[in-house]
Amino acid sequence: MGSGLAAETRSLTDISSAVVDKEAGLHRQLSSRQVAMIAIGGAIGTGLFLGSSLAVRTAGPAVILTFVLGAIITLLLMGALSEMSVAHPTAGSFGVHAEIYLGRWAGFVVRYTYWAVQAIAIGGEATAVAVYCHWWFPNLPSWLWIVAFSAGLLWVNARSVGSFGTFEYWFAMIKVVAIILFIVFGAAMLLGVGHPAIGARNFTARGGFFPRGLSGMWMAIVFVIYGYIGAEIVAVTAGEAKDPERAVPRAMRSMVGRLILFYIGSMIVLIGVAPWTRIQPGADVTASPFVTVFQLMGIPAAAHVVNFVVLTAALSSINCNFYLVTRMMFSLARGGYAPAVFGNVSRQGTPVNALLISTFGLGLATVMAARFPRTAYVYMFGIALFGGLFIWLMIFLTHLPFRRRWESSGAPPLPVRMPGYPVTTVLGAASIVAILATTWWVEGMRVTLLAGIPWLAFISLCYLVWHRQEV
Repeated sequence: MGSGLAAETRSLTDISSAVVDKEAGLHRQLSSRQVAMIAIGGAIGTGLFLGSSLAVRTAGPAVILTFVLGAIITLLLMGALSEMSVAHPTAGSFGVHAEIYLGRWAGFVVRYTYWAVQAIAIGGEATAVAVYCHWWFPNLPSWLWIVAFSAGLLWVNARSVGSFGTFEYWFAMIKVVAIILFIVFGAAMLLGVGHPAIGARNFTARGGFFPRGLSGMWMAIVFVIYGYIGAEIVAVTAGEAKDPERAVPRAMRSMVGRLILFYIGSMIVLIGVAPWTRIQPGADVTASPFVTVFQLMGIPAAAHVVNFVVLTAALSSINCNFYLVTRMMFSLARGGYAPAVFGNVSRQGTPVNALLISTFGLGLATVMAARFPRTAYVYMFGIALFGGLFIWLMIFLTHLPFRRRWESSGAPPLPVRMPGYPVTTVLGAASIVAILATTWWVEGMRVTLLAGIPWLAFISLCYLVWHRQEV
């Protein structure tokens, strides 16, 4: 029995070492504070500032509870992911974890899906950038903003990861400070600090707290969960963190706590200050609800400031997504699933070739913005949502055999543990399945399944072709 445990322990140790060695060449330059702020930058984007208007339309004031539910699911995901990231700190992250514990098909599909979805998400965020700029310059074409800002962010990502980390730290700091000020200033208006209190009337007026019923509150999760997708970026930074065993768990804890505070706090202010019927986007997305709130406050200059902040938020998210797609393509190449040229790194330790091939989402966004300027964001949103939810589902499914094998092998105890395993892991997976199913009944979101299921079939077919060539 003892020899069996020793063999299993050596096996897991050898696997982890082999994965890290295979993806050698990246420079471990990211500090703990940079990792935490990069995670915030990756998660807080249009999901809060632009997509929240869709959630409010679906649920009304009850959207606050929907954000609480989204926070619970995110906490479960981070619990599972933090264990695996500490055990296997690699740029391929959950894609590599899936390969080790679920098989090569899972590793292939997870990494390619995440790469494709994040590339498309870049296009979605770029489209949102055009929406924000259109608020200021309605006569200029959307594609102009997409091309100009994207070129600058490509340059940032082509430099060293240390430079990227510094840039993103301060980039993300802008929106963090702005959200805090938004919450503080909004709370003052609700409580009547310095002027008559608005009070809690907007939480129950116009149909009550549940104007769309409990079903509306649940359906809004389709839009709300998108605001939390991106939190998994912490696991990808493990491959370039200075001290992953300490930096990654710490970053995950601080990031999730801040997200919960920012998201739920912002929604309380948003609903409390502005009647929820005034911030509905209608059939398409033309402006941030945060800008709408400041307009209702009668502060035009502040509305311009907020528009600048949400523009910064979208650019920060694009910047983080560039980092993600580059590292995922790098991992695919080093794993033998993509041409080896994409696994090359520059003298600064940056996979420039992987970065360049990952810009196709920008081209797609440019075409979409030019042909469908008023609905491009919604379509890109739905396509990206499927991939994000699929990746979260696979993380939960990977965690089930991971914990079982790790504990049975006699490997050293992990510094972080998912509480309530396996019940909490199964609960997280079931929640993601339920959200995916719900997209079929949410207006405009059927594209999530209509685009996602064919994608899975296509990428699985690609794997079969690749596998036969390997055999």
